Amino acid sequence: MRGRDQDTGEFLGESRSQNRREALEILALGEQLVDLTPAQLARLPIPEGLLEHIEYSKRITSHGARKRQLAFLAKQMRREEDETLDAIRNALDANSETSRREVAIMHRMERWRERLLAEGDVALAELLDEHPEADRQELRTLVRNALAEKAKNKPPRAYREIYQVLRNLMLVPLLAGLDVGSDDEDEEADDEAQE
Repeated sequence: MRGRDQDTGEFLGESRSQNRREALEILALGEQLVDLTPAQLARLPIPEGLLEHIEYSKRITSHGARKRQLAFLAKQMRREEDETLDAIRNALDANSETSRREVAIMHRMERWRERLLAEGDVALAELLDEHPEADRQELRTLVRNALAEKAKNKPPRAYREIYQVLRNLMLVPLLAGLDVGSDDEDEEADDEAQE
């Protein structure tokens, strides 16, 4: 029981509603951790004992048993220090931001591939302005081969290779820690250069 302060009459400690909200937040965090891949879990600062409970929870498929196991996982997580749970939440937020950037760059690579196939040398010149390290001849050959494959209804080998070349130009530097701007940033830089 919480009780009241005899001098001020205020309640001591947190309310039951607040305790329930915190328990539900931890349960949601546990569900989120169970849904991660082993590689994603390895990047998080999760204590070894808690990691075992997460891995066990992943193996349970029955709805009722899974729900009970998630409740047990949440109970184990509530025993951890607040700093540990905050570190896990912060790492999850950082991972989700990196994932969003990777997805944005993959969409950008798709747009470039479609532009290269639709616009040809015009799009290639723009891509080379943005990435001077790209091999003009290789890209031109791949675009020509991809168009020929499409016309003959052949498997899209060159189409996939264009994506791999663009991936090496755009995504690999991001993963290596270099900053690769988005299309919006490129447009802003172009606008500033014209002014």
